[in-house]
Amino acid sequence: MLIEMRARSQITLPNEIIKSLGISEGDKFEVMERNGGVFLCPVVVYPKAKLEQIAKIIKSHKKKPSVVFESVEDMFKDIGINLAGDDV
Repeated sequence: MLIEMRARSQITLPNEIIKSLGISEGDKFEVMERNGGVFLCPVVVYPKAKLEQIAKIIKSHKKKPSVVFESVEDMFKDIGINLAGDDV
């Protein structure tokens, strides 16, 4: 696919890439330059205070037996954290 740099250093990602990655307006990305290429990696940003609360909860659960989770969301759910809500 060929895309074009526009005014103010803007590019438009092709719709098929948007759909396949499930990204939408407002999503955040890490931008990296590697070997002459530009790479975008979707990221999730959490407020520092929430991350500190999560770190405390995780430290308090270190004594639990080791468990392998399918996703970060599953891990947080197991320790009582709802990522979508404000109950952290």
